[in-house]
Amino acid sequence: MLEGKGIVSETDMTEEMQSQVMELAYQALDLHEVSDFQSIAHFIKQDPESYYVLQKFDEAYGPAWHCVVGKEFGSCITHLCGSFIFFRVEMMEFLVFKDGKDFTESKELALGVLHKA
Repeated sequence: MLEGKGIVSETDMTEEMQSQVMELAYQALDLHEVSDFQSIAHFIKQDPESYYVLQKFDEAYGPAWHCVVGKEFGSCITHLCGSFIFFRVEMMEFLVFKDGKDFTESKELALGVLHKA
């Protein structure tokens, strides 16, 4: 595992969402070789061992999340407001974001934080 603390470069996520996604990254780094980017990204997205945490994340914030893991990469993406984070843990970079078909939704509806009465 990499021992460094995560450093957020860019985000528009809430503090709670940032903590959750970074915890998944730390878990992935504990379980996989640092050079195995694909397995690390897969863990954050789908690994059965993290299913409960991901299920909670998806339930709280809705589906359509994407994860990119690597070293020194660039990107050009569109994402829903309030659903983007780019952070580094030592030499590993993580890009996690949510996209969707309807970008006209309000931030609250897009992130699934409004509860139906």
